[in-house]
Amino acid sequence: MGLNEDLKANPPCHPLACAIQDCLTRNGYKEERCQSIIIALYECCEAFYQSKGDNATTVSCPKPDLLQLKLRRLREGSQQQ
Repeated sequence: MGLNEDLKANPPCHPLACAIQDCLTRNGYKEERCQSIIIALYECCEAFYQSKGDNATTVSCPKPDLLQLKLRRLREGSQQQ
């Protein structure tokens, strides 16, 4: 699925949340092996909040403040490597 399809899912971004669970299960819960899916979920959630506003909710996404913190840490980490 692409970002637009993930945003249109019910609930929004849910296919990515499920993909993370599947990835973690397959990889012995080693989060580093699922980073690309985790980043895709965060990007989907970021797009969700940008289009619906910070008061919108979906069970698949962290709250906007926590999401921004996670994205900032990911982006800072990728710049250091």
